[in-house]
Amino acid sequence: MPNAVRALRGATTAAVDSAEEIAARTVELLEAMFERNGVDHDDLISIWFTTTEDLVSAFPATAARTIGLGDVPLMCAREIPVPGSMPRCIRVLAHLNTDRTREELRHVYLRDAASLRDDLPG
Repeated sequence: MPNAVRALRGATTAAVDSAEEIAARTVELLEAMFERNGVDHDDLISIWFTTTEDLVSAFPATAARTIGLGDVPLMCAREIPVPGSMPRCIRVLAHLNTDRTREELRHVYLRDAASLRDDLPG
């Protein structure tokens, strides 16, 4: 199958709202997403990050730059504050070129965010 543009999803949670915690959880999530899906740096097109309104100490994109993603277009936004939604959540949508089908991509949900997609294999 030829390469196609696909979207890879992931989410995690931070224990506290601190720059260090947001950075650590963001890096952990990105590394897991890339490792599980065989994503190389040059495969990446862009990455969108969202955080819940209770995470304000740092931009997840700043953490992504620390692992060499400074030349990848990165964007941060705030999640819609739906009552009862998961607190301290960081979500990622990575666009990439891949020869994998949608069904072959393994989306990654870590920490408390694993409960958001219990339909996915671990």
